[in-house]
Amino acid sequence: MKSQFYYHGVSRLMASLIKAYLNDRRIEIVGGGIGTTRTTRMIGATLKSLLRADLGVLLGHWCSSYSSDVVREAMADIAFTDSQGFHSVIAVKTYREGTQFSRRNLISVRRLARLYESDTDVFALILIRFSLRGRDVSVSDVQFVPIEFLDWRCLAIRSSGWGQIQLMDSNDIRVVRRNSRKAWMLQLCDAALAYYPRGIGKIHDRIEFIRSVRSAWEAAEDKWAGQIPVVSSRG
Repeated sequence: MKSQFYYHGVSRLMASLIKAYLNDRRIEIVGGGIGTTRTTRMIGATLKSLLRADLGVLLGHWCSSYSSDVVREAMADIAFTDSQGFHSVIAVKTYREGTQFSRRNLISVRRLARLYESDTDVFALILIRFSLRGRDVSVSDVQFVPIEFLDWRCLAIRSSGWGQIQLMDSNDIRVVRRNSRKAWMLQLCDAALAYYPRGIGKIHDRIEFIRSVRSAWEAAEDKWAGQIPVVSSRG
């Protein structure tokens, strides 16, 4: 059974409703230097806060339970269970239109693999693009998709540990509607298997570096040799 919410276009309609809702609110920026990184982050935080407060209402009859207090190791911002019983954990990502290359961490490989052990769990993204002109904020685009609808041509695995699935450029989001979760997860495995050997190579480089440091110290004259009197910490 596939989720009607994502595979029958409901989430796409919901994205349009979210865009209209956020634009109706017309956020007025007060204080701070307009155009600064601080202001951009403040707008993003405000957009996210508005959405967390009211997405449950926007979802309407599609939502049987809703939470904007998601713990799950900060994996997501919102969670809801739909009328079919599919449980979505949603990460909200905002980005400013017209800015240069903007990479986003989405979720770790391990967390997603564990989450998708259940066919009824969904890791979804609400991607909000906004523009800032003077003191006026306008939402220009919203995407509401499960992660498996994102084309791997705009994704990569980077960072440390198990690796983070990253959106490589927020100005280049490629969506494949009704994509196969199985096919996408197999692509994830291929990407991870290509990424992990690079980490092994870095570990070998570090080991060789420390070995060379040790060899140099073994051959070095001990110029600081000599017993140092033990100083007691007692009075």
